[in-house]
Amino acid sequence: MRDSLLIIEDEKLLGNELQRFFSKQGWEVEWVSTLDGARQTLAQQNLDPVVILSDMSLPDGNGLDFLEEMRGKPNQGTEWLFLTGYGSIADSVRALRLGAFDFIEKPCDLNRLRLQIEGAARSAKAQRRLLREALSSHSKYSSQALLGQSDSNCRLRELVRKIAQVPFSSLILKGETGTGKGLLAKILHYSGKRAAAPLVEINCAALPHDLLESELFGFEAGAFTNAGKRHRGLFEQAHQGTLFLDEISELELDLQSKLLKAVEELKIRRLGSETEIDVDVQIIAATNRDLSKQVAEGKFREDFYHRLSVLSIEIRPLRERIDDLNELVPAFIAEFNAKSGKKVSTDLPNTTWQLLKNYHWPGNTRELRNVIERCVLLSDGDDFPVQWLQLPHGENMNQRVASYESNKILIALDGSLSLQEMEKRIITKTLEITDNNVTAAARLLGTTRETLRYKVQKYQLFP
Repeated sequence: MRDSLLIIEDEKLLGNELQRFFSKQGWEVEWVSTLDGARQTLAQQNLDPVVILSDMSLPDGNGLDFLEEMRGKPNQGTEWLFLTGYGSIADSVRALRLGAFDFIEKPCDLNRLRLQIEGAARSAKAQRRLLREALSSHSKYSSQALLGQSDSNCRLRELVRKIAQVPFSSLILKGETGTGKGLLAKILHYSGKRAAAPLVEINCAALPHDLLESELFGFEAGAFTNAGKRHRGLFEQAHQGTLFLDEISELELDLQSKLLKAVEELKIRRLGSETEIDVDVQIIAATNRDLSKQVAEGKFREDFYHRLSVLSIEIRPLRERIDDLNELVPAFIAEFNAKSGKKVSTDLPNTTWQLLKNYHWPGNTRELRNVIERCVLLSDGDDFPVQWLQLPHGENMNQRVASYESNKILIALDGSLSLQEMEKRIITKTLEITDNNVTAAARLLGTTRETLRYKVQKYQLFP
């Protein structure tokens, strides 16, 4: 199959010459004389050219404006070259900024132009190959990855299918820790129209405030100590894609106001810069807290909350959709069988199913996944090793396993608690032991008073 070349040139003599020349070189050539003609050709003929060769100044507009218009549309992996009779530095800079392959002044030697177009074609084919590989690796992130046939999960799948097909600007995912908000963010991105663009993720609770701001917005060389060179922030890295802000409730109020401006105006400014940068991102924010309650308590900006919650999705905890275990358990067994080379049967006895379905699952799907992984890895044969479930029974069935005695704390490593929850419990117990003396608590924990004070504020312990 021949590669296709779209030529946009209003000079009939030159257009005919280019069409004949490249047809002889083995190209499938389409020639139009106006931008409107190019739009109709791309839309009606379903043309997907490897290279577009366009005049800069056309009867019905500017070629660079057309390139900017076409950015993000289905013709991905197409390289653009521009011809002009009167080149300017401003036009060449804009052409390269918009992603054009090259900017060539007329008159141009046809053999030199051929070499340029062949180079552009190689670049476009490499982009398309990478795009195909990316789409193939991300094909697992569809709404069908939300396993389970409970009513709430079926409604969730249908809602996700609808939302993934609309160009939303921002969305909030609500749900307890471990319910699968990260997976849902990937499904929304890779099932949507931005799947070919980056999905950039950050946990807002994982970085200190000052570092988080520079990570989000980037910085210029010399903006602060040790800023040796320019750094592109996450907003820029996610351009035309999705920025996933996990644990959004952990953001401090001043950073919320800066994020609000960026989300509303789609403009950011690197630290130490005087220039604003246009960005095109959709925002997915996730939280395990009640943000409306946070707003009422003055811990979260109301305007930022309403800007983020254009759309809202809530994931129900696993204990409220226990029937989903019928699909989740076999899927996890099969996954860890493949990873470990085991052959543990997915056909579990009724007594094992009873244990699984009677448990409260405080750590939700994450805890279930960790429990199944342990069972598969420690199995000795094909039968599911029920002895490695190690689920609490009796009075502790509906409680997280974390008990305190004197100056000790016992935390269950069964997946029911995240690392942050463990840290919070340890700090809480230490403050209790020291009667809320931060200096003494820091000494016991082997850290500095400043670091502990930051953690206390982060987890809102406020001794």
